[in-house]
Amino acid sequence: MLNLKVQSSKSKVRLSASSLQLLAFSLLILLTAYCLLFTSGDAYAIEIKKKTFPDGLTVLHAERHNLPIVMLTLLIKASPLNEPADKAGIAYLTAKMLTEGTQKRKASEISEEIEFIGASIDSSTGSDYTTVSLSVLKKDVEKGFDIFSDVLLNPSFSEEDISRKKEIIKGSLRQSEEDPSFVASKAFIKEVFDDHPYGRLVNGSAESIDNIKRDDIVKFYYDHYSPDNAILSVVGDLTADELNLLIERYLGQWKARHRTQNTEYRTQIGRNHKGKKVVIIDKDITQANIIFGHLGIERNNPDYYAVSVMNYILGGGGFSSRLMKVVRDERGLTYSIYSSFSGNKEQGQFEVEVQTKNESAGTVIKEILRQINKIRTDPVTEQELKDAKAYLTGSFPRRLETSRRVADFLAAAQFYNLGDDYIEKYPDYINGVTKEDVWRVAKRYLNPENYVLVIVGNQNKIDLPQSFTGK
Repeated sequence: MLNLKVQSSKSKVRLSASSLQLLAFSLLILLTAYCLLFTSGDAYAIEIKKKTFPDGLTVLHAERHNLPIVMLTLLIKASPLNEPADKAGIAYLTAKMLTEGTQKRKASEISEEIEFIGASIDSSTGSDYTTVSLSVLKKDVEKGFDIFSDVLLNPSFSEEDISRKKEIIKGSLRQSEEDPSFVASKAFIKEVFDDHPYGRLVNGSAESIDNIKRDDIVKFYYDHYSPDNAILSVVGDLTADELNLLIERYLGQWKARHRTQNTEYRTQIGRNHKGKKVVIIDKDITQANIIFGHLGIERNNPDYYAVSVMNYILGGGGFSSRLMKVVRDERGLTYSIYSSFSGNKEQGQFEVEVQTKNESAGTVIKEILRQINKIRTDPVTEQELKDAKAYLTGSFPRRLETSRRVADFLAAAQFYNLGDDYIEKYPDYINGVTKEDVWRVAKRYLNPENYVLVIVGNQNKIDLPQSFTGK
């Protein structure tokens, strides 16, 4: 946190030494983004070195010496896919406990040491994996690696800290229930995925969190936080020799270990809804929150790129998409409407999300179905195809505009087995999509007859024709 002390009588601002470092670090991050956006050169050209260490740790390294900054992303293959339903949230809780204290540092000491060198350290869990990240200036990289390795290898998991963190998570969940869009999303994934881990919240529920004990966390950590179950992505001002020395010095004691048991609890995603499943959750609000959709595709599906182009035209292209043009621009029924396909390790979901007046919910849903049917039956235009390709290829470099984004991207690409040359090949994947491909994947992956429809709004004002519900 920036430590600014303002003396109004003399109009002076005093900054602590640590705050000056943090401010300088923030300015360097902004300068990095500027340099990457406004310098010439091939936006897709990133030289990546890949190495697997004896204990199984895969390391991806991209040197960038334009600024003295180092970014680390450690991807751990630990997620809701690896937890039992009655203890949902254990992957998330374990990750969040890493910075809550180690065997030699309290949480406050970790925070103070990180702030003093103007660095940042964080952990997060998604549907498929957990990441632990570090951002640090080159001159403090030894200290940064020391803290990073301590957090990763020596978490204390104290009972007191676990109890406190559990209460924070449960409080956040209670607060989220006041958000209609959260309520709609929670109900939607539950209906689409049923008892598969994708059908529940990453951070669990109040009940499942209460079921998690310290021994469960320790065991989950032991079973998953192992170098042979991890990918380390490093981007920034480090040579290969410097990085190897740092890994050997600070992660050399991280050894692969035998798992206590099979840690996969997920059930097979094998069903699509037969017919129409409609869920209306009554809330006294003026805007109905609507999510329409069904099962989608896996990230490594060969049709992923054709689906990306098709979805851009349908509803993923912002103001250029068909749904936005019709529902917002022509009919004025919403401020925003968009569609998306989640690219997960296993079969994700397709969804269209929109907010509109309760009274116009039926009209909007009717238009969603009309546009889905249209793209399944009529070929898209040459201009639509050209615009979608131009946007998807042109916006791709923005995913790599900072070293942090590059580090995250490289780790994820390795996890999903997209290939070591994925960055260079992405434009070809998109540009190779034809109108016939768009038509083919629309027919295959969009289903206007079997779907889940969730509406959170004022039930008394929402009037749905029977054709939507199948009744």
